[in-house]
Amino acid sequence: MPRKKPAAADPARPTVAIIGAGQMGLVCASILADPESGDRTRAGLPRPHVRVWGKGDAEMAMLAQTRRSDRLPGMQLPESVTVAMNAEEALSGADLVVYAVPVQVAREAWEAVARLVPRGAGVVSVSKGIENGTLLRPTQILSEGLRDDPDARPRPLAALSGPTIASELARCLPATMVAASDDEAFRDRVQDLFTTRYLRVYTSPDLRGVELAGAMKNVIAIAAGMLDGLRAGNNAKSALLARGLAEITRLGVAMGASAETFFGIAGVGDLATSCFSPEGRNRTCGEALGRGVTLAEHLRRTRSVVEGVATTRSVMDLARQYRVEMPITASVHGVLFEGVDPIDALTQLLSRNPKAERVG
Repeated sequence: MPRKKPAAADPARPTVAIIGAGQMGLVCASILADPESGDRTRAGLPRPHVRVWGKGDAEMAMLAQTRRSDRLPGMQLPESVTVAMNAEEALSGADLVVYAVPVQVAREAWEAVARLVPRGAGVVSVSKGIENGTLLRPTQILSEGLRDDPDARPRPLAALSGPTIASELARCLPATMVAASDDEAFRDRVQDLFTTRYLRVYTSPDLRGVELAGAMKNVIAIAAGMLDGLRAGNNAKSALLARGLAEITRLGVAMGASAETFFGIAGVGDLATSCFSPEGRNRTCGEALGRGVTLAEHLRRTRSVVEGVATTRSVMDLARQYRVEMPITASVHGVLFEGVDPIDALTQLLSRNPKAERVG
């Protein structure tokens, strides 16, 4: 099948470049190409040109030919989406860039393509995590890599987050997300582009809170999976969710985020999905650990990145830096990196001194 050429520039039809052809990158491409989605369509304006590119020439060639990927079985990429063979092709003339690269490798990958991002293009991150060492959020990593003219208007950045299991979005099941940005016009634009007949997108000015919530919930999801592996029951898991929400809210507020964000879609909504969905990568990792599988063994078995593992290190560093008590996160860290048995970690949590409940 001949490969499509990049679409010609059209002022009425924006071009969106998606960097990263994993599950979320493919889902975002499908959402943006949906002919029945977005307020622009309802207003009689055309949908955007969509291009997607990821590392791996053979994988991109197969995606271009078959419109399918074993990263997301069952989904067929719309024919209107251009599968680019290199970053230059993907980013040429782009009005908007969607960055869908795992956080711990995001900096290296971004440095290789940032110079190709057109000066006027805004950037949306759909990654969830906190970089080890620097303790930076995804949009902070992107901002550092752009190196724009210091006298120019700051480039708009946004995070798109929420309870979004990729396989469910691929089947067009109902979902919600939050578009967060310091730039009101830009977050409205992201909301407009991603709204579909099955995906409702809200907006938020709390970029920090939305990114922190999306990262930290993965740590709690690992703990929830451990309870599943130990067959501790839903009473225990629901309690863990509530107390996990309390501790990630405490850290978020200490870092300047709004407490309200953690009780919304990007907070408790995403947390609940991650803790209970059988398809959640972080919960699945925790379940394996609870059953006695080692972390190294589980990571060898799975092709997907389990973001919560590396994020646990970063969250513990932030907890120490901001002097916030996070007992569940500390227990997960102990199991992942200190050789603590999941049963002992649960016992230690249950044996903590009784106290009054405090949320946030």
